[in-house]
Amino acid sequence: MKIRINIAAGLPLGFLIAAKALAAQTAPPLSSLTWSEGAEDCKAVTQPPLEVRQLDAQTFVLREGLCATWEAPFMYLLIGANKALLIDTGDVADANQMPLAKTVLGLLPGNGQPTPPLLVVHTHRHLDHRAGDGQFAQTKNVQVVGYDLESVKRFYGFNDWPNGIAQINLGNRIIDVIPTPGHNETHVAFYDRNTATLFSGDFLMPGRLLIDDTAADIASAKRIADFVRDRPVSFALGGHVEEDANGAMFEWESQYHPHEHPLALTKADVLALPAALARFNGVYSESGGFVMMNSARVLMLFAAAAVFVLVALVAAIVGYVRRRRARKMRIAAIGR
Repeated sequence: MKIRINIAAGLPLGFLIAAKALAAQTAPPLSSLTWSEGAEDCKAVTQPPLEVRQLDAQTFVLREGLCATWEAPFMYLLIGANKALLIDTGDVADANQMPLAKTVLGLLPGNGQPTPPLLVVHTHRHLDHRAGDGQFAQTKNVQVVGYDLESVKRFYGFNDWPNGIAQINLGNRIIDVIPTPGHNETHVAFYDRNTATLFSGDFLMPGRLLIDDTAADIASAKRIADFVRDRPVSFALGGHVEEDANGAMFEWESQYHPHEHPLALTKADVLALPAALARFNGVYSESGGFVMMNSARVLMLFAAAAVFVLVALVAAIVGYVRRRRARKMRIAAIGR
């Protein structure tokens, strides 16, 4: 099933001329992009809350700084001839702390002409990917798509979720939308045909792959692998970076990421994911360079281990008290 969402709307010739002028600019290759590493003590340093990197004249990568939020999520702005698309809105709601809307709207081409309408979507409903939605709520020419499952299915026209592929037409730029539940039931990935880039959210990234539904995640991995198998993939860009250049995970909630792993993963990583997920034990596994975990089950194991340790400690204390009491009674009996 193929579903098409045509959101093209004509813009003045001046906008198209400006877009061509922007296209003449060059941007550094993605592999060379670096980001603020945060700090061991964020109170002792001043760092920008939001960083922007330009991949080409019509594609931008935004990241919320580690000292603004340890989640440090990535967001992506794709500009077409008639419309722009923002994927995710990050983890910080307050515009004074995180000027997301102001920054995004400032990146849209204008040059005295009306800026293109903006469509705001999400990879999934977790708060660190939608907290900034409110900054766009009262903005003219901006549509924010709902993040609950029914809103996702209704907007893209998925009548047999998670089957089917939808398309968003930005004007000379088609974005494919592929359902990828597993990390979260609302998760979708986006494939930009112009740049052959897969925007994979938290489903695939250089970090912990948190899996809520193993069967759904495996099915999604197969679905994505089948989708890209005969298509070019320049990069797979996820929602976070949680590991260093050697593949070691940074501590949970760390705001200091020295020598961070590059953001971009490859087509080979996408194709390798199904086999790795097939070896996931349902709790925590490392396979093929992927770290996979079910956070709820890990927490349950930690809780069970804590209860076991507590029971063992109480038993040891009770045993010690009983032995001391018995020893005193023996000494008292000998004294008589």
